[in-house]
Amino acid sequence: MSDIPAFVPGLEGIVAARTRLSSVDGQAGQLIIAGFPVEELAGKASFEETLYLLWHDALPNAEQLRNLKQELAAERALPPATIALLREAAAGKVADMDALRMGASTLSISSSGAGASDDAHRDAVTLVARFPTIVAAYRRLLAGDEPVAPRRDLDHAANYLYMLSGVEPSAERARGLETYLNTVSDHGLNASTFTARVIISTQSDMISAIVGAIGALKGPLHGGAPGPALDMVFDIGEASKAEAYLRAKLARGERLMGFGHRVYKVRDPRAEVLSAAAERMYQADGDMRLYELTREVERTAVALLAEHKPGRNLQTNVEFYTALLLHGLGLSTDVFTPTFAIGRVAGWTAHCFEQLDNNRIFRPQSLYTGTKDRRYTPLEER
Repeated sequence: MSDIPAFVPGLEGIVAARTRLSSVDGQAGQLIIAGFPVEELAGKASFEETLYLLWHDALPNAEQLRNLKQELAAERALPPATIALLREAAAGKVADMDALRMGASTLSISSSGAGASDDAHRDAVTLVARFPTIVAAYRRLLAGDEPVAPRRDLDHAANYLYMLSGVEPSAERARGLETYLNTVSDHGLNASTFTARVIISTQSDMISAIVGAIGALKGPLHGGAPGPALDMVFDIGEASKAEAYLRAKLARGERLMGFGHRVYKVRDPRAEVLSAAAERMYQADGDMRLYELTREVERTAVALLAEHKPGRNLQTNVEFYTALLLHGLGLSTDVFTPTFAIGRVAGWTAHCFEQLDNNRIFRPQSLYTGTKDRRYTPLEER
């Protein structure tokens, strides 16, 4: 028997961690977050409740929730150095995800501690609290506007929307964003989460681990691009034109954005949650014609994919209704992935806590494929 270790590209199927934080069953179309089916949790809990759940494995009582909200609210304001960096980034028109990565890396400069006794918790509170402030401040600076200061009296999701626009959002709009942030808060050992766990496993600091996770999320093979899914809906314009438009795309061999997923082989449960959230929000504070058109495009696309690619079972994924929901909230496509990070930082930090609780540094092997027994040749003989 060979003693050469097996090579598994991309670590596909390799179990590298045990976690209580989330479970993804792609065959059944099930996502469990800290014991709750995503359908049970996302539309009911506040983001702060979900964050507490991920950090502590229990929903908070009233006092615990109040304390967490106060901790986060106290840490929302950015240090002057972070604002100065964002101004320079805006002058150079760097991408929003790059600005988030740069801004997050400055957060160890100034932190009040928020009453925390250990560095990891202090840093986690700082990261979660300031991600929305970084994203909103940079978006405004790019547009030539001054950042809007955070408010302590608003909850996490509502405050983010307020800082983007300067207008306090309606309850339904805040609820729509809150549902989205809950839905994407954690999703197994994906590339960015694994990155955070690898970094923290070296006993590096929390901020370094999360900056690494942002870098992984930025990659198009991971973070994705929800915007094109809605662009397709806008291009179609009318429900009567959906079938012809989609058939033409498939005939050209083009991908239908917002359909199919590497993990989910049935409809992405997050799409189900976000579809319901979008419907509620559009009914209360939006254009229901766009929602109905999107639903018709979805129905037509799923039917045509079954016809053109039988056996693949290509269903709606999270990007499709993410695009509709975030567009309805007035967010531009450039800020979609940074907004995803605002939700996912809850899971990233929770995974770092979990890794630290029972740590062992990640040290996989590699399989050498180069030549051996080379001899050095002096420069003058080459």
